[in-house]
Amino acid sequence: MQSRWIIAPPEELNGGTISWSEICGLVCIARLLMRKGFATREDIEDFLRPQLKSLSNPFLLPQMEMAVVRILAALDGHERVVLFGDYDVDGVTSLALLAEMWRAYGSAPELFLPLRMEEGYGLSRESVERCLEQHQPQLLIAIDCGTSSVEEIAVLKKRGVDVIVLDHHEPKSALPDCVAIVNPKIDPESPFHYLCSVGIVFKLCHALLKKRPLENFDLKSKLDLVALGTVADIVPLRGENRTFVQRGAIEIARSTRLGLKKLIEVSGVRPPILTEDIGFRLGPRLNAAGRLSTAEKSLQLLLTQDEGEAAELAEFLEKQNRGRQEVEKQIFVAAEEKIADEFESTRDAAIVVSARGWHPGVLGIVASRIVRKYHRPAIVIGFDENGGGKGSGRSIEGLNLVEALTRCADKIGKYGGHEMAAGLTIQEENVDLFSEAFRQTARELLSDENLQPRLRLDHELAFSELNFDFLHWHEMLQPFGNGNPQPLFFARGVEPAAVPRVVTDKHLVLRLRQRNYHQRAIYFDGASVALPPAPWDVAFRIKADEYEGETRLEMQVEALRAAERIE
Repeated sequence: MQSRWIIAPPEELNGGTISWSEICGLVCIARLLMRKGFATREDIEDFLRPQLKSLSNPFLLPQMEMAVVRILAALDGHERVVLFGDYDVDGVTSLALLAEMWRAYGSAPELFLPLRMEEGYGLSRESVERCLEQHQPQLLIAIDCGTSSVEEIAVLKKRGVDVIVLDHHEPKSALPDCVAIVNPKIDPESPFHYLCSVGIVFKLCHALLKKRPLENFDLKSKLDLVALGTVADIVPLRGENRTFVQRGAIEIARSTRLGLKKLIEVSGVRPPILTEDIGFRLGPRLNAAGRLSTAEKSLQLLLTQDEGEAAELAEFLEKQNRGRQEVEKQIFVAAEEKIADEFESTRDAAIVVSARGWHPGVLGIVASRIVRKYHRPAIVIGFDENGGGKGSGRSIEGLNLVEALTRCADKIGKYGGHEMAAGLTIQEENVDLFSEAFRQTARELLSDENLQPRLRLDHELAFSELNFDFLHWHEMLQPFGNGNPQPLFFARGVEPAAVPRVVTDKHLVLRLRQRNYHQRAIYFDGASVALPPAPWDVAFRIKADEYEGETRLEMQVEALRAAERIE
């Protein structure tokens, strides 16, 4: 769909209580910081230079005290404990972190991951029964799941098992009856709604160490796991998440974790570690095993202390990821055919697409691709031979998926997730009724403006401003991601200085000229784009690029159009 280009209005830097010229001499960077709404110079310093010492008291999280007391009692009583995780990166890194903390206290908990295909997400009845049969726990800690598992936790309680929930998913009307639910989203006033489960587990570890210090346990070194889970779960990179990811990226680069080092090797990632390396290279490989089979291999990779096993597991995940990409591609092509027949952009505010045999492990990725292409909330559902369906949804700004699914709850089975991503179960005979209800709900919740894709441009730049001083300040804004998007710049009156060159059959390498200044640029997937007559307006991002030992400023084209007036 054609995007509407909108440039942010230039703010007045001379008003207010903050002297922007003292903080940063570059007008563009000052305006980018100003838009983030900082109240004091100290707030800006905390943002630009996050410090671990500024992390808040972990006992500010709901029910943390009760969780810590019960865990210490379990350690002292040598109880049978199960850490029950989830099969995505957030779940697996959370499990690995708490397992390492537990072992540092001299105990060995059992680690349990549900089987995605057979048992589904979280504390399903099937996974609970298998866990009880295998381990007979006295204490079960549900990680990255459990907030909505009222019935399943009641079963565990009846069988004599205490339960602690460490989770960040949206609560529904009732909460389970258990020892503690450490989930910031059960408290509307909590400032920590942005945390994902591995961040909550890190806070729990911090709380445990406050109550019972360990001389030789370095919690800071575990931030590699926290950064992996936080970026992969696409939670906002603000508040303490920003600190976790910035410091965690450093820990990933120097990690002594054998499996992670081998994964970095097979992924072709080079330091410094950026959020895009985690989000598009490391995260998908860690996710691949859980998508197609079981996440046990990913967990083993993070915990192994054997170099040979680490290399073997990294290669396995690399192969699984290639397999995942192929399955995802096949389903996306099939979904595209259905959408071409059924979707009408002027009529439909959402897309629901389904078929038998679609692998449930990749439906969320396919939904994300559909959202990017059509700018509509999308639900993708795969049915088994008995008509049982599992679906994944992704959303756009303006529609809370959990709220939308709640309005359609009488037509689906289980559901849950976040504002922007959710999962559900459904019977095949109900899919048409659900599709109609979901599209109608989306139409009611989304305005016409929500449905129009917009290219939000942060600042107009001239090529003459693209220098290493500017790059330095730009990199101070890292890490980029959800809640702290990488700035998107705009240059007008740009001409090609040479014929565009196609690389790897799909990308364009451009030599661009604006007045007397030249700039090399890469336009990913640009080979399939019909370039308009010059001069052009160019929307672009920048990054530091290492080439033959030298750092260069690389320009990455996001969009390009014939030059015109911009709103």
